Amino acid sequence: MMTIRLVAEDVWQVYGVPAHAINAYIAGEALIDAMTRWAQRVVMEAVRRHPVTSVALTHCHPDHQGMADRVCRSLGIPLACHQQDVAWMEGTAPVTFRSRAVTRFQYAFAGPTRRVDRVLRDGDMIGDFRVIHAPGHTPGSVIYFRDSDRLAIAGDIVSNLNPYSRRVRLAEPPAGYSTDPEENRRSLRALIQLNPSLVCLGHGPPLRDPRKLEEFALQLGI
Repeated sequence: MMTIRLVAEDVWQVYGVPAHAINAYIAGEALIDAMTRWAQRVVMEAVRRHPVTSVALTHCHPDHQGMADRVCRSLGIPLACHQQDVAWMEGTAPVTFRSRAVTRFQYAFAGPTRRVDRVLRDGDMIGDFRVIHAPGHTPGSVIYFRDSDRLAIAGDIVSNLNPYSRRVRLAEPPAGYSTDPEENRRSLRALIQLNPSLVCLGHGPPLRDPRKLEEFALQLGI
């Protein structure tokens, strides 16, 4: 089952089953993230409904890059990611997690490696979205931020869904999944300082009351 829904002007959330477990977004003419390699039907149907001219990743974990190669090859379009995640995407360095068990588990979701056509740096633009380097979860994690309405596509800086209970709630990425959890907390603070109006996340429904981010940060003591 595939669901695609409009969440803001010219931004669609793409997800399968369970709902909101792993999200991609079509923002203007860019596919932001590409779910897992098992999401072929979901992702390909989404880009058939809403044609895209590029794929851009918030980070290169297996549940975000899984269909990137397939979409780019099928449509003949370029792939973009931050310079510090390029080696992971291109396969010249292994994707590493703080836990070996997590590493083995995540490789079940990974798609093929692929050459990165456009290397992103802080301040670059993907359509109407500004690239903001937000490391910690991975070295090259980014936020895509649309200044006109303060919409943020923020990857896995936080999630908004408990993967076990399916309860909607804010949570940090499990420590074993982030290269530097403390740096990820600094990136969370940077996200809050953007004063976003809507935050679209890799896991969980979009956060429509961003004040909850501040409350969550206070709970963490950051």
